[in-house]
Amino acid sequence: MDTPKAQTTEVGSYFISNYPPFSLWQSSYLPRLKEVMAAPPASKAPLGLYLHIPFCRKRCKFCYFRVYTNQNAKAIEQYVEALAREVELVSQLPAIKGRKLKFVYFGGGTPSYLSSKQLRFLREKLSAHISWDDAEEVTFECEPGTLHEEKVATLKDIGITRVSLGVENFNDQILEENGRAHKTPEVYRAYEWIQKAGFPQVNIDLIAGMIGETDENWAMNIREARKLAAQNVTIYQMELPFNTIISKEMKELGTASPVADWATKRRWVSEAMDALGEDGYHISSGNELVKNPTTDQFVYRDNVWRGCDLLAIGVSSFGHLQGVHYQNLDRIEDYLATVERGELPVNRALEPTPHQRLIREWVLQMKEGQVSAAPFTDKFGVNPLEEFRTPLANQAARGYLVVEEGRVRLTRKGLLQVDSLLPEYFEPEHRAVRYT
Repeated sequence: MDTPKAQTTEVGSYFISNYPPFSLWQSSYLPRLKEVMAAPPASKAPLGLYLHIPFCRKRCKFCYFRVYTNQNAKAIEQYVEALAREVELVSQLPAIKGRKLKFVYFGGGTPSYLSSKQLRFLREKLSAHISWDDAEEVTFECEPGTLHEEKVATLKDIGITRVSLGVENFNDQILEENGRAHKTPEVYRAYEWIQKAGFPQVNIDLIAGMIGETDENWAMNIREARKLAAQNVTIYQMELPFNTIISKEMKELGTASPVADWATKRRWVSEAMDALGEDGYHISSGNELVKNPTTDQFVYRDNVWRGCDLLAIGVSSFGHLQGVHYQNLDRIEDYLATVERGELPVNRALEPTPHQRLIREWVLQMKEGQVSAAPFTDKFGVNPLEEFRTPLANQAARGYLVVEEGRVRLTRKGLLQVDSLLPEYFEPEHRAVRYT
């Protein structure tokens, strides 16, 4: 874990978002997915909905998601109609029928790329089949330059409760160098509209280690973030998955990594945690801070990391239902054609074993900085402190965590590099799989 190579930001995924790794998912598991879809709910697991909006003004150089740029209004309208049709199809499944949503998440891409008219259409169509009126949280990701005051008001009108604004950096030159479409003045203008609309929760995203970042500029980013005083602040450490523009350029040109090393990025995040802590923020995970832990909760994250059911809607979208994980078709042409035929656009799936589900929830909840053993014993019939005795002892000896009174608490050192610690809890055959 602490090898010299690991300190350089090389090509490859670092952020752990699931277990087992996505690379193990296969189309051969789709019959099992369809079985559980056709069965009544097997538990009282909370139900969430993830909608993928794959459109962007530009493709960021560090982006690894399925996104499409320069799409005309007709293409976007066709996609929105397909989303509505897919929700209709999903709502008729025995596993879903009659269930209420606990949360909804609009991700991308850039959900705010949609027009107000398209957003209202989508809300109206979806409400006819699955309503989010009673959902605890409806999150919507926004790119600052795609917003205007009327669109922000539309978001409030259709029931968005949590806006996530992709600031990333407050330096226009760095934004440009990393391929971002927006400029800093658009951040402040959008934030003013968002504050005026009065959303219950506002999150801003920052990225530590973008190309061109310096100590001085990062200190400025922290100062500006403190001025905005959002309820939530998310700080990602820049990584370079295989299918990013930066990674491809490195491979083709044989150039060295242009991104700060891991030690520098961790120091920058730690500095942000200290500064925001002075303003009363609390550390919610290795990359999230909240003003008030009682009211500023990330319902989507908390439930996904604890094994809820999650409906995947849209091209390339990921979900899990009744113990089976799945992903939709990842080419928009295939997605549209399949939905238009009245078929579910599922592409691949995997049913984790009970032991793998235990590992998944354990490693994801470790990212919160502290995790209690009792809920795992109750749910899985296994004491995780015994099950994971060896990695816990190894990491405690290296100063990454402390085990005390039935819980694990990560130190600041451990929290800042928690994703690098998690593969040690994986089953042996998966520990070397870096693309997760």
